[in-house]
Amino acid sequence: MFLGNTKLPKRTFNKVIQFSRLRRYYSEKLTIPEVNIPFSNGRNLNISTGQYARLADGCAVATLGDTSVMVTVVSKSKSSNSGFLPLTVDYRQKSAAAGRIPTNFFRRELGPSEREILTSRLIDRSLRPLFPEHFNCETQVICNMLAVDGVNNPDVISINAASAALSLSDIPWNGPVGAVRVGLISNEVVINPTRKELQGSILNLVVSATKRNLVVMLEGNADVILLPDLQKAIKLATKEVQGIVNEIERMQKAYGKPKRQLDIPVEVSQEITEALRSFSEMRVREIFKNYNLDKISRDNALSDVRTDVLDKIRINFPDSDSSLVADNYNKMVKQIFRDLVFEERKRCDGREFDEVRDISCKVNLYKPLHGSALFQRGQTQVFCTVTLDSHDSALKLDPLSVLTSGVKEKNFFLHYEFPPFATKETGRMGPIGRREMGHGALAEKGLTPTVPDNFPFTIRLTSEVLESNGSSSMASVCGGSLALMDAGVPISAPAAGVAMGLITRYDFTKKVIEDYCLLTDLLGIEDYMGDMDFKIAGTKKGITALQADVKIPGLPLKLVMEAIQKAGDAKSQILNIMHECIEKPRVEKKDNWPVSMKLEVEAHKRSRLLGIGGINMKKLFAQTGVHVSQVDDTTFEVFAPSRSAMDEAEEIIQKLLTTERAPELEFGGIYKATVVELRDIGVMVTLYPGMPPALLHNSQLDQRKIAHPSALGLEVGHELQVKYFGRDPVSGLMRLSRKVLQANVR
Repeated sequence: MFLGNTKLPKRTFNKVIQFSRLRRYYSEKLTIPEVNIPFSNGRNLNISTGQYARLADGCAVATLGDTSVMVTVVSKSKSSNSGFLPLTVDYRQKSAAAGRIPTNFFRRELGPSEREILTSRLIDRSLRPLFPEHFNCETQVICNMLAVDGVNNPDVISINAASAALSLSDIPWNGPVGAVRVGLISNEVVINPTRKELQGSILNLVVSATKRNLVVMLEGNADVILLPDLQKAIKLATKEVQGIVNEIERMQKAYGKPKRQLDIPVEVSQEITEALRSFSEMRVREIFKNYNLDKISRDNALSDVRTDVLDKIRINFPDSDSSLVADNYNKMVKQIFRDLVFEERKRCDGREFDEVRDISCKVNLYKPLHGSALFQRGQTQVFCTVTLDSHDSALKLDPLSVLTSGVKEKNFFLHYEFPPFATKETGRMGPIGRREMGHGALAEKGLTPTVPDNFPFTIRLTSEVLESNGSSSMASVCGGSLALMDAGVPISAPAAGVAMGLITRYDFTKKVIEDYCLLTDLLGIEDYMGDMDFKIAGTKKGITALQADVKIPGLPLKLVMEAIQKAGDAKSQILNIMHECIEKPRVEKKDNWPVSMKLEVEAHKRSRLLGIGGINMKKLFAQTGVHVSQVDDTTFEVFAPSRSAMDEAEEIIQKLLTTERAPELEFGGIYKATVVELRDIGVMVTLYPGMPPALLHNSQLDQRKIAHPSALGLEVGHELQVKYFGRDPVSGLMRLSRKVLQANVR
């Protein structure tokens, strides 16, 4: 193709033609393609296209209230060699969109924050299940905030904009999908609540669904919501989503680009397929039916069979493509695993579908720790610790996250670690990845509603996965709850979590589930080979957090409700086992527990406590490790790492408050000073008892120039007349002079 004298690639040429057509369309019509989607609460979602980023494969702008997000999608034309979809979702918060300037040194956006990473994962999980099976082109979705009003959260808006952008593009995608946030305020379900409304809601749930009420993604947290209320909220949310899906479909039919033709995947010959099956099927079946195998032995057995079979294929079919043969073998093993679940009505470890693995719990493992617990479920092992510190150690959020979430700081937070040895692997140890951040955030959501708001300490809960064979995030909820009780945190109720799996017989032609098996307490191999990972956490009373990752194009509501019900039963069973380990939060105090108290100080004594420039508090911290922070004009909070440190600090504070107030010195006044120390540069003097020594410099000792105070015969205990000239405005040190009181010496 030629444009002028320049030869262009076919795809670039097509983009130029599309751009020129769009420009001609807009110059003639003077309109922007858009749809307005009303919600049941009277709010409207506006989605438009064609105005920005017209060289991208797809672009859409979604607006709710005064919050607008632009999403662009671009996909390469050639398939990658990877056996999975290389989809990247980048959600970035822009300070300019909120009328702010970043507070870092460079005053510009740097690496992604935790909130940006978690939102990117939220959008990814809503889009990924709807891509065709054989679509492996590198695809990037970028969510760019145009404006943020601080009222409507941009994350759900981004999902809908991404859905519209993919639908309007030429990228093969089985959408559209729609998303809403659901709140529960005064027993009433609220669709897309504002930030202020969300603070009074006991539910914060994001639901993504496609047509025919098929749920694609769930993620949320709740203040111990009852099971019927949660089910009601999900049903109403999927119903509300249908309006978004229908309008995006209408927009796609009117303005969308024709979809690309999928590359037909190269298949191995029927002869090789039959050889693979004859070499391996019986052996693989025997491995999956051997219920005595654990994770490592099963993996080793499968690896040995795989190596042996691929070697035989290489010898018998020397011209075959080894990568295609390996992919075909992996698909065959996956299908054998799934078929056996339906045939045997048992799982690969011998459990029934609704059976939980063996569980063991321990608390109070190491004396120096404020709280600790070890939770073991099958071959998943999690070690949790609790650290209590002062309120000044609270986790501060960045300004833009504060604006969109309404949370300035967190006095309870959970850090999740997944080292490579947990799965018998080697790897780099460093900053946590997106997966670890997401698992930690989910476990934190599951425990936060049980932690009291008025607790006098900041709580840091760490969860380190020592062994992993599925559902380590939900094990972190169980172990974290045990550690909190061991640390004496008065939680409202113990919390536990469980992961639900799903194996389906899915007809991709009719897009329906013909048969399915729900699996309670998911194994790692069942997650990899299966169609769903649905994590649910909560107390005996209700649900506190949930997250559903789906690998097929949507789940019927009936199946979702059944999974939630079975998860509730398993959760109660796990809580009963945890109850046998520790029944309630520890009441008797440990020797190493920190201590906190409120200190009321009269306004006129505040300067005695603090000292000049807070010097007294700095000395107190250096001597005892006790931290004092001011709550208001007369109230201070005192944090001590131990009871003995608090006792020592109380003595020092009492002494400071009972010491007579220092006399006020008059500027230009003449006072009697007592020499307490001789230095090379001058003498240290005090003007009244209990005063910190102040320097009288050599230059201010005498009218004559002297090199050392001994030249004047001064000694410790001598008294001098000095004149007071206030304090230095920078250093705060006293300015004293003796020479101004002497007569001029000619």
